[in-house]
Amino acid sequence: MATNHSIGQLGSSLEAEQHNVTRAWALLFARLALGLIFFMAGFWKVFQLGPLEHARKYFIPFSDTFLPVWSLWFVGVAVPLIELLAGALVILGLRIRDALIALGCVIVVVTFGHLLHEPLYNFSGHVIPRLALLLFVLWCPREQDRFSLDYLLARNQDN
Repeated sequence: MATNHSIGQLGSSLEAEQHNVTRAWALLFARLALGLIFFMAGFWKVFQLGPLEHARKYFIPFSDTFLPVWSLWFVGVAVPLIELLAGALVILGLRIRDALIALGCVIVVVTFGHLLHEPLYNFSGHVIPRLALLLFVLWCPREQDRFSLDYLLARNQDN
């Protein structure tokens, strides 16, 4: 017969498991939203606009700053490819940390660019939502992300 102590332990164990599953869902939704934001932007920039046109339209206007033109072309072409690839990795939950760091660099580059031309740039619509999702997903422990390929691969390696 079960004692009150063991019943209490079972109840708190079930509550902890429910809490972990709830965290996993929260992390999945944040990861999917963030991944889709970047993946779809990258998809449009790569396959609709084109990386060279992206650089010409959005980065070359900064040639009136101290930045070398070659760096504007390089970063302007790279950003769409990084958004596409890293966004897809975040959606899949594969190499999440690396993808988030790459996307964090994109956010910093874009923020820097906006501030070069507009020192009082409004961050609330573009930067802050992406940064908040990125920081949340990056901050959460990887073992909480049960619905990611990283989690499944690590679990299979342990077995």
